[in-house]
Amino acid sequence: MNRASLLVFSLYLLVFPVRGVAQVNVTISGNVTGGAGKEVELYRYSDQLTLAEVSVDHAVIAENGHFELHAYANYPTLVVLQIERYSQSFFVEPGREYQVFVPTFDWNMDEHHNVYLDPQVLPLEFLNMPEDDLNALVTNYESVTAEYIASHQVYFDPRYRPQKRYFDTLVQLVNRKAPDTKNEYFNRYKRYQLAQFKYSMHFDTRRHMMATYVTGQPILYYDDNYMSFFFTLFAHSVSGGTRKLPAWKLGQWVNSLQLDTMLDSLGLDTLLRNERVRELVAIQALQEAYHMRQYYEPEKVAGMVAKIAERSKFSEHRTLARQLLETFEGQDRGSEVPSFTLPDVDKNMVSLDSLRGKWVYLSFVRVGDPNSIAEIETLAHFKDSVYAHNPDVAFVSVCCDREFQKMYHFLRNSKKGRKYTWTWLHFNGNYKLLERYGVVSYPHFILINPEGQLQYAVTPPPASGFLLHAPWQQSGPIGNKDENDVPFFLR
Repeated sequence: MNRASLLVFSLYLLVFPVRGVAQVNVTISGNVTGGAGKEVELYRYSDQLTLAEVSVDHAVIAENGHFELHAYANYPTLVVLQIERYSQSFFVEPGREYQVFVPTFDWNMDEHHNVYLDPQVLPLEFLNMPEDDLNALVTNYESVTAEYIASHQVYFDPRYRPQKRYFDTLVQLVNRKAPDTKNEYFNRYKRYQLAQFKYSMHFDTRRHMMATYVTGQPILYYDDNYMSFFFTLFAHSVSGGTRKLPAWKLGQWVNSLQLDTMLDSLGLDTLLRNERVRELVAIQALQEAYHMRQYYEPEKVAGMVAKIAERSKFSEHRTLARQLLETFEGQDRGSEVPSFTLPDVDKNMVSLDSLRGKWVYLSFVRVGDPNSIAEIETLAHFKDSVYAHNPDVAFVSVCCDREFQKMYHFLRNSKKGRKYTWTWLHFNGNYKLLERYGVVSYPHFILINPEGQLQYAVTPPPASGFLLHAPWQQSGPIGNKDENDVPFFLR
């Protein structure tokens, strides 16, 4: 199973970090070929709506390639095992021990291949896995469905007219080749996976799906498959407006923080008469509304979510709303950026916090990457002029080549390297830091304001002309700009 093919965690799959916690009922031990010294991490997702990552446990692979991870689970749970930028997902069940093995693998693949645009799955092999293991059951189900859909692709292609009879045949095939077992989690996995596929193909209406899977039944917050199906069923069903509640009207209530009015109005839809269902759909709609700025003010959307976090009578909704607020905080201008301490070219450790009080134009580059080199040249061209007229600006480049020596030779042993006289740091194998900064390609730029906060969620590169219109500018030859203005690249 790969990371993309499996559904992720629900809100209440209780897998806790175990460092400092005595309760452990899941053990994962393994051996990694050529992995000595690398960090291995086990994580989950907090819920199906925000998909926020939660670290469960981590370890450094020993010299003999061995590692061991621990967790606590009270329900079958999907976890992701990650080493550097390569990962694999699988299910763990309470009270189980898992033995895994990673064979020979090209760890340097990301040096010449973008593993985000084309992810490469960590080749994780299970040892001594019983035939009725949940992972084996799910793998068999996915093989059956994938083979059938691939063989009849044209009948499921939305560019043509998908035919429901082929879906019905798929259901019969699944019942024959991947029948129900004593594992109720697997049975529900099939049920909600097929339901989600059926709805996405428009083979059934939301109203009928509601009557079959939701109405009169408890909401299974603890089941990842159910929650994924639920959020698929109501995706963009409210935030973009309905027949009885246009988006502009909903926007008025959100922007004026009228939560009760909004919830009461949603109840006009007969599908949302149930109070619990209605409020859960409202939370999903607010998450979508946060990014629909033609109707909604982001800070007001966050205010509505905060009200739900404080006032909801459903504890599951209060928890989900708080998690959603945390994701909002990291998405826009004004959020705190992750700090770090990395070695410079002389291997002196430099902390990002030491630059507080300055505008930090942070770049993640690779010295062997042509696109990075082009932007570095542009930085060098503007650096003296920017520094001369703006003493509160600092250029910082983080070199993301695996080998520290590449950065050293680039700066100290090449003629061009002598031009790049700003702060250079090496990422030092900290792949988690790259993920936290959203680095998926090179070069990558981020602007941090003097308060240590993110200035823009997306910061243009130097070659775009950004340095001519940057918010740090005061009077001078380079231009005149108010620091609160948004450059024309972001308008």
